[in-house]
Amino acid sequence: MDISAVTALVTGANRGFGRALAAELLARGATVYAGARNPDQVDLPGAKPIALDITDPASVAAAAQATGDVTALINNAGSGTHADLLTGDLDDIRLEIDTHYFGTLSMVRAFAPQITANGGGAILNILSGLSWISFPEIGAYCAAKSAQWSLTNALRVQLADQDIRVAGLHVGYMDTDMTAGVTAHKSDPTDIARIAIDGIAAGAYEILADDTSRQAQAALAGGIPAIYPQLP
Repeated sequence: MDISAVTALVTGANRGFGRALAAELLARGATVYAGARNPDQVDLPGAKPIALDITDPASVAAAAQATGDVTALINNAGSGTHADLLTGDLDDIRLEIDTHYFGTLSMVRAFAPQITANGGGAILNILSGLSWISFPEIGAYCAAKSAQWSLTNALRVQLADQDIRVAGLHVGYMDTDMTAGVTAHKSDPTDIARIAIDGIAAGAYEILADDTSRQAQAALAGGIPAIYPQLP
């Protein structure tokens, strides 16, 4: 895919990884809609700010109506409530699912017809190594990311005959506001954004951006003993 010919919509583009993705696309000559709940927070020269709350169907519909030329959709907007499945607030758990699963699905349903009408293109869902391995202390986030991975797999097959290539980016911790309290190694969002856009350009279906995600994928073949060695 020729990135310089792409018109992309990036959700959650006002900060963190979303901003890095939008900046990388702009640097390669793409036209970029930068989606954010508050578009006044978008500070990227050349980007087109657009009001967008992916958990609000009316907001999603309005964004689709306000565009029309999108050929690449990047579903980056996320949430991180740190909710435990057994003790966490149910509203926090619902927010994780509403954002990562229903929010992503809502965006795809709204924009896939537009991408098809423009001759096809790409959708990139920002997943996680936690799509494959769950940590109990953030079980709601892990469950939502697993659901988003399943959604990605289904849509990948369903949209292929519409010339839409659906890709998933798996990555470990990145140095963003969401991981401010994490002491483990964190990747530079700028580096991961470059890897992600390289993957879109190459037509990849699955983009494993770091060793953490590659190790998580490899552990799946070993079953429960490999994924959760702490179990008796």
